[in-house]
Amino acid sequence: MSGLDLAFKVCAVFGGALFVVRLVLQFFTGMDGSDADAPVDGGADISGTDASFRLLSMQGITAFFMIFGLAGLALLQSGVGPMPAVIGAVVGGIAVWVVAKIFTGMKKLQSGGGTLNLQNAVGREGTVYLTIPANGAGKVSVVVQNRLGEFEATSESGEELKTGTSIRVVGVTGDKVLVVVRQPPSK
Repeated sequence: MSGLDLAFKVCAVFGGALFVVRLVLQFFTGMDGSDADAPVDGGADISGTDASFRLLSMQGITAFFMIFGLAGLALLQSGVGPMPAVIGAVVGGIAVWVVAKIFTGMKKLQSGGGTLNLQNAVGREGTVYLTIPANGAGKVSVVVQNRLGEFEATSESGEELKTGTSIRVVGVTGDKVLVVVRQPPSK
């Protein structure tokens, strides 16, 4: 066994073992990478699953060594020679960087959406989804913050509003129940 062969095996075994241990810990502890895995580069705030694959995190470093060792060992054993094996191992390790960039790009595609603020429903028009009984609560469909939602609602006048009735939101109670009035038909 050559020194290069041994180096590739050590990288593959230790990198792979640490990678698997950290991955298993993530599944059992729910660790998202932000608690015990501060990025070496002080990198961007990436939360959630993709945080595990930041390039210079502990998980990223162990993945690099695992891929470096496996790719180098495979190429060396295929008979391509030491120099192409080292180049191939480095290219395999660079794959970790590519994966990190893919996860970062996917993170940018996410929509934050923000928190729904029911106060933004005031003044909006909608329809009764489930009949609002006299002095009771039902449900209405209203577009709030560019999202159609069904919300619990009561009639301001205490009258019964049947399913399909056009309404306008005039307030929100402390219990996050919309207060609505009958909307006269449009002309």
